[in-house]
Amino acid sequence: MAKLQSAFRRFPSLPPIAGMRLGGASARIRSRGRKDLMLAVFDRSVPVAGVFTSSTTASAAVRWDRSILAGGRSRALVVNSGNANAWTGDAGVQTVQQIVRATADMVRCPIRQVFVSSTGVIGEILDSSKIRNALPKLYRKLTPKDWAAAARAIMTTDTFPKGATRSANINGRIVTINGIAKGSGMIAPNMCTMLSYIFTDARLPSKLLQGMLTAANKKSFNAITVDSDTSTSDTVIAFATGTVPLGFDPISLRDPRLIGFRAALDSLMVDLAQQIVRDGEGASKFVTISVRGAASSEAARGIAFSIANSPLVKTAIAGSDPNWGRIVMAIGKAGQQINHDELAVRIGRFPITEGGGVRAEYDESPVAEYMKGAEIDIDVDVGVGRGRATVWTCDLTHRYIAINADYRS
Repeated sequence: MAKLQSAFRRFPSLPPIAGMRLGGASARIRSRGRKDLMLAVFDRSVPVAGVFTSSTTASAAVRWDRSILAGGRSRALVVNSGNANAWTGDAGVQTVQQIVRATADMVRCPIRQVFVSSTGVIGEILDSSKIRNALPKLYRKLTPKDWAAAARAIMTTDTFPKGATRSANINGRIVTINGIAKGSGMIAPNMCTMLSYIFTDARLPSKLLQGMLTAANKKSFNAITVDSDTSTSDTVIAFATGTVPLGFDPISLRDPRLIGFRAALDSLMVDLAQQIVRDGEGASKFVTISVRGAASSEAARGIAFSIANSPLVKTAIAGSDPNWGRIVMAIGKAGQQINHDELAVRIGRFPITEGGGVRAEYDESPVAEYMKGAEIDIDVDVGVGRGRATVWTCDLTHRYIAINADYRS
């Protein structure tokens, strides 16, 4: 596990984004001393975009954020960890309203410009007074550069804070994109127990920002899985402070002047998504699964996720066992069209199957040695069409059970 996480334990240096301040503090939601409250405040109302959990048991915070997203503007973001405020009935709804009103009064904005998120234990009432009492002091201490404190405040079972930064050129103007995220378990396609917040100084309208965020999300947070569970609280929200004018008013996703920005946004969100997988609960191996030759890109995604979510595949990887038969099994259960005689499975640089069976010259010894590494690549060609997809996952270890068996104790 340490091999996966060691490169990420040091939080990266994220530059300030003009037009905003942020920070983190302890509201003692679940334990004393641990940062569990994040606040970001914008100098003025800014364009906002968001994507949220596909769960039908979405939290009160997610339902609130969805309801105000159409307004397209934000002045503040409040996030707590330690309690998901999910499946808590009317009390959970009232908690959100109390937090939103306290924040709106503090920063002097309409309540529908305050976005909120909660992550942690499901089904327990969140005491809003702890958050409301902690907000004023945190507000006074906000700075343009306290990204690390903000990232730590949103962690639950994470072992390291997650952040990334990119720059891009739009029409000759250099803009910055910063992002933070949390996530370690309950990670699956259609997002997961993961939160991510993206900030840019580019002057972009909310509708355009929404289109770019949705497209980037499919390539990143919707392309990862740790344990196939989808959370009640998944949230990705992007904010554009607009302090860097672009010299034109962008309106189309196809505008060639936005190519560099979109590539930078994609790269940043993939980086954050991969950090979540590398911090997967109990994970010791990072796994890239690439599928090509499928009938469509969606078919390829279905096959890739079938492999990535298979407990038998994941435990074999944990045990450094090159049990390629489990990969074939997972391909088959996906229910997608394949060409039996053309199906090709490769682990690392080692081809394993051809012509409907194992290669005559296949030697398991070097594959077993490769499987001992911390980075595993699985490549599959199903021989039908041109659809392709890549997803990322991790192995499933005894440590995952220990973490989740003891989660509330």
